[in-house]
Amino acid sequence: MTDGTAPGADPHDNRRQALYWRLLARLFDHEEQAALESASLAVVEDIGLPSALLDPQASVDSIVQRHPELAAEFDGLMTPVSGSAPESESGSDDEGDGDGDRDRAAEVRRAALVSKVLLNVFASGSGTVTAGQLARWQSDAGWLERALGCKPGDLRGGRAAGGAGSAAAAGPGAGPTGTGGHGTTPDLSRLIPAIGPELGAIEADLVKRMQLREVLADPELAAQLTPSMSLIEQLLRDKNNLSGVALANAKALIRRFVDEVAQVLRTQVEKTSAGALDRSVPPKRVFRNLDLDRTIWKNLTNWSPDEERLYVDRLYYRHTARRTTPQRLIVVVDQSGSMVDSMVNCTILASIFAGLPKADVHLIAYDTQALDLTPWVHDPFETLLRTNLGGGTDGTVAMALAQPKIAEPRNTVVVWISDFYEWRTEQLFASMAALHRSGAKFIPVGSVTSSGRGSVNPWFRERFKDLGTPVLSGHIRKLVHELKTFLA
Repeated sequence: MTDGTAPGADPHDNRRQALYWRLLARLFDHEEQAALESASLAVVEDIGLPSALLDPQASVDSIVQRHPELAAEFDGLMTPVSGSAPESESGSDDEGDGDGDRDRAAEVRRAALVSKVLLNVFASGSGTVTAGQLARWQSDAGWLERALGCKPGDLRGGRAAGGAGSAAAAGPGAGPTGTGGHGTTPDLSRLIPAIGPELGAIEADLVKRMQLREVLADPELAAQLTPSMSLIEQLLRDKNNLSGVALANAKALIRRFVDEVAQVLRTQVEKTSAGALDRSVPPKRVFRNLDLDRTIWKNLTNWSPDEERLYVDRLYYRHTARRTTPQRLIVVVDQSGSMVDSMVNCTILASIFAGLPKADVHLIAYDTQALDLTPWVHDPFETLLRTNLGGGTDGTVAMALAQPKIAEPRNTVVVWISDFYEWRTEQLFASMAALHRSGAKFIPVGSVTSSGRGSVNPWFRERFKDLGTPVLSGHIRKLVHELKTFLA
């Protein structure tokens, strides 16, 4: 039969299987399977979807532009379908019409749309990549993120600093849930964190396959690039080899990315407490500070029942002055190649905290040498341009710069971001333990990426745990929370 169905079988099941078999064949076998292609084309046309869904060269954007009604279908496409029931509960298989039949027909349509998104994202091809191809892939990846219930960019480790890639994005019941009476959708609370790093890896591979210097030298091609963590990493690594127009375009892309991430992180930081009330400072006796409830309570003994009037002997005012002793925040960042994501995120985060009135922020970057970036901490763009990604790792040189900055240990927090694969392990840990015992708050951080993926030296991990300062690992929101708590 032209639509791939077999006699005596549920036509909806066969159609759905034909679409998914074509997807698998396209992903794992470069040779086109004529039978699967023709069967899938018949299915797509029969259910009223555009044949462009089967064109590997057609982006989701181009399809939505021609068929705008499909945009709503792509949004949340792969999230659990509420109110659906497993096959055994959705009615008998011999129902020719009714709810069960409509559900199965909808599932075929859903399979066609899901196949399009997955194929465009995961069949990334080989060979040289143009700026246009990268931009198209980034757009398609954004549609996949929308299909998973997230915002574009949330899962790839770029502007995902405050991402929605969590179980909450899937809504209630993000566990195994029925989808149209056939099979189950995976637990999104596990799928989304796992798929984010894979998207980032594909994007990084595409960036590496670009003739990036040639693209940057052409303003029209450079304008097609969308900033991402993978692209920023390559720009930071290659910035010393760029000049003229190429360097100017690279700087513009870095600044765009920094501004986007900073905007997300700033919303997480802006609610930081302004400090504890200082009751040693008398309150200002102005109307806006009048504590009306306390004034009434304290003067209740002056209530006149006969006159039904309250006589006020004394007005009470709220204390508004707060202790603003600056808290010293020392951020030490490993700038070796494996920590690029954390380097970018924490540099931006340090600049945001540096803008708070009660935070005295210092920034140190290191590999086998240490660099004090404190003079530029307010400008993450300038800070990143002064970093030198790559090389080995020797944290003792960073510790030598950090220790003299600790004037008042109990008023100091040291955030150390690294994978802790160090050269002088025993010596560095001994100095970190001494710093912790001095009264300073020491926060070792293994990963502050948007995806939360990172590797930490097990030797350091166990010793930090024994020291009572376990390694903070995961989403950058965890570090924001820790710092806000310290500064409160």
